[in-house]
Amino acid sequence: MKASILLIEDEAAIADNVVYALETDGFKVQWVELGEQGLDILKNEAIDLVVLDIGLPDINGFEVCKIIRRFSQVPIIFLTARNNEVDRIVGLEIGGDDYLSKPFSPRELSARVKVILKRVHPQSSNIPPVDLVNKNNVFVVKMNEAVICYKGNDLNLTRYEYLILNTLLRRPGQVFSREQLIQTVWNNPETSYDRAVDTHIKTLRAKLKEVSDDNPIKTHRGFGYSIKAKKDNAP
Repeated sequence: MKASILLIEDEAAIADNVVYALETDGFKVQWVELGEQGLDILKNEAIDLVVLDIGLPDINGFEVCKIIRRFSQVPIIFLTARNNEVDRIVGLEIGGDDYLSKPFSPRELSARVKVILKRVHPQSSNIPPVDLVNKNNVFVVKMNEAVICYKGNDLNLTRYEYLILNTLLRRPGQVFSREQLIQTVWNNPETSYDRAVDTHIKTLRAKLKEVSDDNPIKTHRGFGYSIKAKKDNAP
């Protein structure tokens, strides 16, 4: 089945090139010009990835992303005429997965779409549906569902929160630097920043605290983060 891509872009010339490139690579593409139109589609149809322009005529793309994140974790690639660090950081911190500045190559966009979809929907026929990665059974990772269960509760995580926590859980007690997490989790590490890691760790801890006052994620000042190993949780 073809992956379904939603393009929200008000410039017809750009949209035509993007649609052509994505459809040539085998994707099913819907194009709308307004943020509200895109939100209506996302609430009623199964979409695998959103390509979202920031400078929309009705709603700013960042606001559209915030609204999407209230009900969906669909991957989002931002398109923008602006190219500065603040915009990139904001886009990633509010839930974006990637960022392309105009002018860009539609082929590069298609390649990034493939990378993100491969990471979100990996070929996992040889992965068991439930994988106990922390031997104290505090955490359970349901690989096929991309869900992490904490003390019997399924966590409502963003894609980056899930990938960061899953990375930490793979090596309980090991300290991961911010750079290591960026290289492991982000699609384009060169466009990511330490601050983005800290932001996701902060929101991840808040969600864990909703389940329990325990703080399983440890900060190692000057080094990075780790998940508590079994011995750290022993009475």
